[in-house]
Amino acid sequence: MLLSPWSRLSLLVALLAGAASTVLLFEPQRLLTHGWPPQVGGAAATVVFAAAYGLCTVAFVPRPLLNLAAGALFGSQTGLGTALAGTVLGAWIAFGLGRVLGQDALRPLLRGRWLKAADGQLSRHGFRSMMAARLFPGVPFWAANYCAAVSRMGWLPFLLATALGSVPNTAAYAVAGARASAPTSPAFLIAMAGIAVPALVGAVVAWRKRHHLRER
Repeated sequence: MLLSPWSRLSLLVALLAGAASTVLLFEPQRLLTHGWPPQVGGAAATVVFAAAYGLCTVAFVPRPLLNLAAGALFGSQTGLGTALAGTVLGAWIAFGLGRVLGQDALRPLLRGRWLKAADGQLSRHGFRSMMAARLFPGVPFWAANYCAAVSRMGWLPFLLATALGSVPNTAAYAVAGARASAPTSPAFLIAMAGIAVPALVGAVVAWRKRHHLRER
């Protein structure tokens, strides 16, 4: 509250840069090759993983990698629940940081036609817009979080849409991670289809929207 809008934005950039650097040094992808540390097991492992998952998403780690790790480490069902908990936690942290530290500085910059249209869509139709962003891949998780934070979207629509909209894609990756050792199994093939089909649909929808905007 004592800092100016641009000072708070600078603090946000510094925090995110530090978090991203820490993640690069930690190399979370090692979970897929080395497994979970044996010192942490049982329910504590899922809690620690969910917390680490949330922090990693704030630091721009791709969710597909974390979802695969959740499935590989905890199995399909537990991995899905753990990954969803981490997803909501990461979205909550990012939204809070963007709303408190970035919104006041960035909202005056929303002057372009596309920026104003996107802000209006997020502000007036927050739940529907965020559901679409979560269901169809193509919009990076962190980008959706911070764009929503800069808009006037409410907390509840944002978190509820994140929790519900992330289920299909997260489940597909968790199952793929759990069944990666059997790539010809029906479960693995269905999971891969669940990853590929939404990606294809999202690409087609994005292309048609872009073409429509150019015509206008």
